[in-house]
Amino acid sequence: MGAATFDSTDSDDIAASIEDTERFGHVVNRHFNEIYGYLARRVGRDIADDLSAETFIVAFGSRSRYDTSRADALPWLYGIATNLIRRHRRTEVRKLAAYARSVTRIDSDGDNLDDLVTRLDHAESVARVALVFAELDPDQRDALYLVAIVGLGYADAAEALDVPVGTVHSRVARARSQLRDLAAYNRQEGSEGSAVKRESQE
Repeated sequence: MGAATFDSTDSDDIAASIEDTERFGHVVNRHFNEIYGYLARRVGRDIADDLSAETFIVAFGSRSRYDTSRADALPWLYGIATNLIRRHRRTEVRKLAAYARSVTRIDSDGDNLDDLVTRLDHAESVARVALVFAELDPDQRDALYLVAIVGLGYADAAEALDVPVGTVHSRVARARSQLRDLAAYNRQEGSEGSAVKRESQE
């Protein structure tokens, strides 16, 4: 078969790659950066290098089973990448915990007291979010990443995770509920902190 045209879709290239394997390279070129970025956020750049390549190797090996009625292969690729992450759950949790620790290390040089307190409060809030992500059920974390951070629609996330759309809605709702509980806690902590500050100034 001939080379892919400018307006060829992923499904066109995947179908053509059964006979002309070089056509699969167009799929890699279109989506490698997005898959790498997703993996790097979740497990770090070092592991993402290997998993990104493995994602496309797995995709190439299973391309004959791809549903060519789906023009965009990105949800399928996210699903493969997410499956590969499952071998590195501990790495992901360690990365989130390390991030939570790192954001609380504030350089106080040159800050007045009010600015320093504001920065510390913000860092503590970010750290708590990272820790909540680490504590989420892994299936909920997968769904929340794909919908809220990657930006997939619920139907595409369901395709990626190979579950019903209703299951994705449920997982995301439960994860967001935990994050809302955290936000409420932070607001309460902030209010109490402001009250203490006012009292100290009186």
